[in-house]
Amino acid sequence: MDARLTAEQEEVRRTLREVLVKRCGPDDLRAAARSPEGHDRALWETLSQQLGLPGLALPERYGGIGCSVTELALACEESGRALAPTPLFATAALAAPLILALGGEAQRAALLPRLASGELTAALAVPGEGLATALALVDDNRGDWAGDGRAGGVQARRADGGWRLYGQAAQVLDGHSAGLLVVAAHTGGFARSRTLLFLVRAEAAGMVRARQTALDATRPQARIELRDVRAELLGDEDADVPAALAATGDAAAAVLAVEAVGAADRALERTVEHVRTREQFGRPIGSFQAVKHRLADVYVGVRAARSAAYYAAWAAGTGAERVGGLALAQALEALRTAASEGIQLHGGIGFTWEHDAHLSFKRAAGDELLFGPVHRLRAHAADTARLFDAGEVRV
Repeated sequence: MDARLTAEQEEVRRTLREVLVKRCGPDDLRAAARSPEGHDRALWETLSQQLGLPGLALPERYGGIGCSVTELALACEESGRALAPTPLFATAALAAPLILALGGEAQRAALLPRLASGELTAALAVPGEGLATALALVDDNRGDWAGDGRAGGVQARRADGGWRLYGQAAQVLDGHSAGLLVVAAHTGGFARSRTLLFLVRAEAAGMVRARQTALDATRPQARIELRDVRAELLGDEDADVPAALAATGDAAAAVLAVEAVGAADRALERTVEHVRTREQFGRPIGSFQAVKHRLADVYVGVRAARSAAYYAAWAAGTGAERVGGLALAQALEALRTAASEGIQLHGGIGFTWEHDAHLSFKRAAGDELLFGPVHRLRAHAADTARLFDAGEVRV
C-alpha cells in the first residue's frame, strides 16, 4: 500500500475544501439543517453536477467517474470537516453500492446514472433501529433483524404480479427527502424465511415519511411507514442480500471513519486557534503545559485514527480485508475526544448553542448511536476474527 495521495486525490480534496469553506459557514449550516430537505439544495447541485461527487465510486458505464472507495472517502473527509449536511453519504455510500451489487442490468442502467448526476438521491431503509446490525457492523446480519414476520419489522408479500410492503423503518438517513428508497424486508414465511431488498419511489401510494428530531441536526433522519406499498424487487430472489449488505457496510464504515477524522481534525484546529488567543493571568492559555499535553493527546488520537481510516478505505476498495468497523470505532472515539476537549478548553462559550464546538460533539454522539457504539464495533470485529477463541488471545 502506498500511503501517499495521488495528484488527482489531492485535487479532489483541495477543490472540495475551497467550495465548502465558502458555502458552509456557521449560519449556512444552521439554515440548511432547518430547511425542509435538511440540506442546501444549491450546494448539493454544485457538489453533484459540477464536481460529480455522487458518482465518484460508480463505474463510467453508469455515468460515474470510475474511482474507488478511497476517493469517495476523501470527499467525505472534507464534508466532515465542514459538517456539511448533504445526502452524499446516504446516496453514494449506502444506496448506490447496493443497487450496483444486486440490481439487474435494467435497474442499474435506469437508476445509477441519475444517482451519479445527483438528479436522484437515495436512502437505505431497514426495519426498526437496526441499521448497524443490517450492515453487519455490530452483529451477524443473517438473523431476524428484518422482522421475522413480527410486528415492528417490514414484511413483503406477493400481490398482483408484484410486491407489497408493510411495516416501519426508523433512522433512515435523508429518508424524508430521498427520491428513492432501498428497503430491506422480510419475506418467504417460515418455510423460506429470508431478507430481500426492494425499491420504493418517493411518490409511492401508502408511504408516509416524517423527518425526526435528531441529536445531530446536520445528519437528518426520517421514520418511514409503509402501508401496503407497491415495491420493485432489487435484483432477484436468490441474491445473497446479507453478504451484499455486509460488504456495503464495511465500505460505508470506512467512508464514515474518514469523514469523522475530518470533523475531528477541524475540531482540533478550532481549539488550537482559540487557546492561542484566549488569555489568563496575562498569557495565552495555550502556553500552559497542561493544555499542551491535552491537545497533544488529541493530536496523536486524530493522526492514529486517520491512518486506520485511510487503510480501511484502501482495503475496501481493493478487497484486501474488511476492517471498516475497527477504523470507524477508532475514528468516532477520536472525534468524541477532540470535540469534548474543544468544549472544555473553550470554556463557557463552548457550551453555548451558538458556538460550533457542540456541533462536532453531536456528530460524534449521533454517529455512535447510528453505527455503534464503539465497544460493540470492536467486540464484533474481535468475534469475526475469532480473537478470543478457546479463551486465549490468538496472535
